[in-house]
Amino acid sequence: MKQFRDRSAVITGAASGIGLELARRAAAEGMNLVLADIEHDKLEAAAATLNLPAARLLLQKTDVSREDEVAALADAAFARFGGVHLLCNNAGVGLTRVSWELTTADWNWVLGVDLWSVIHGVQHFVPRMLKQAEGGHVVNTSSVAGLLSTPGMAAYNVAKHGVVTLSETLYGELLAAKARIGVSLLCPAWVPTAIHESGRNRQQRFGEVKPAEGLSASYEQRMASAVKSGRLTAADMANEVFAAVAEDRFYVIPHRKINHAIQLRMDDIMQLRNPTQLA
Repeated sequence: MKQFRDRSAVITGAASGIGLELARRAAAEGMNLVLADIEHDKLEAAAATLNLPAARLLLQKTDVSREDEVAALADAAFARFGGVHLLCNNAGVGLTRVSWELTTADWNWVLGVDLWSVIHGVQHFVPRMLKQAEGGHVVNTSSVAGLLSTPGMAAYNVAKHGVVTLSETLYGELLAAKARIGVSLLCPAWVPTAIHESGRNRQQRFGEVKPAEGLSASYEQRMASAVKSGRLTAADMANEVFAAVAEDRFYVIPHRKINHAIQLRMDDIMQLRNPTQLA
């Protein structure tokens, strides 16, 4: 995708973090924006910082774990701007627990937001994007957790691994269809966002998460410290994404030092050895 100006972007999880920085970069490129988030007040406050005219902006409160709300987002985006040229399935939550302490509600919450949201995005946007003469590009936000298997993050890992394989599959299918739609997969490591505090947005139907104890508490503290210590920013992630979209590049792994851990996992698999645990 070479042209951004006067094209339209849809970004989920746009009220903060990587989503907001994607919105800022898209605005700077002259795109029309459809911004979605479950925190509508925060979304409005964030959008006000973009200094965009009303004609170029649409805000929609969206619970991306619900298919009907993603479908409504697609309807609104196409109705408002006539097309969607950049789709960023970016919304995400995190929960740190050892596998045997995760409840069914925990699994449903994390998978709903982190994986099903991307599935719904593909279902309700891509068929319409295929009909556009201009084509477009899909960006799915996964994580290095989708390429590794870090202890204490089972639900998050499963969701992000799912986003990786869905994106790789979609890429191959669009190539086979000779479609003018590209796909990029963003896999960040630690970025100083508020994902470790995402329980604040846990929907009522999933109930409240129980406080972490024991080993889970240790993993939770470690994750919070790692997120806060991230040296690459959300703005860095957005810049990497737009560079990849312009280059029609699939893999976007900004934290290149993580390559060693990814290679080590692949070597474990190829050599049939037990998973190497990193400190």
